[in-house]
Amino acid sequence: MSRTESTKPIAGASPRLKARIAGLLYLIIFIAAPSGAATATPAKMIITLACDTGVALILYELLKPVSRSVSLLAALFRLIFVAVMAFNSLSYFGAAVSPGRAHSAAAFDIGYGIAMVPFGVHCLLIGYLIFESIFLPRILGVLMALAGLGYLTFLWPWLGSHLFFPYILIPGILGEGSLTLWLLVMGVNVQRWQSKSWAGCY
Repeated sequence: MSRTESTKPIAGASPRLKARIAGLLYLIIFIAAPSGAATATPAKMIITLACDTGVALILYELLKPVSRSVSLLAALFRLIFVAVMAFNSLSYFGAAVSPGRAHSAAAFDIGYGIAMVPFGVHCLLIGYLIFESIFLPRILGVLMALAGLGYLTFLWPWLGSHLFFPYILIPGILGEGSLTLWLLVMGVNVQRWQSKSWAGCY
């Protein structure tokens, strides 16, 4: 066996390992993420926002062979979501005091709704990238895009809050949940990921 052949499994495992790490982080988000002010705690917010940051960066790495610019844009929108929720959490728990807003559950929920808009754009872009990829199932891209469209209804807060269950929550769980399970169990098709990556170099 040649040196090149012996190193192929190691090189090939890298994107699959990254995908499974992203799946694990997404699973932690599903378990720990609060549904609003009523279930939010400092520990939950630190855990989920750290995992969101990790997912944003890993998905960028995994999907940049499809389009580096679109993948970067998707990551930036998720990081905007993280930044908004971080400030929202600091305000709610009193670490960053905004007059009249600290410890306000209503203000926290409003901030949560605002943060869902860049998150929705992220999901929509991820859906497009997955659909255009050849190393993940296209149905995952469709489901993520539908989830993103649902989250974008928070552009109109009244509409988003009234449609959240079941019209936004169920597509969100279906899209993000399906992607989580696929990444965790299957990862990516390494050979196709590499061919796509190599094609992008030319």
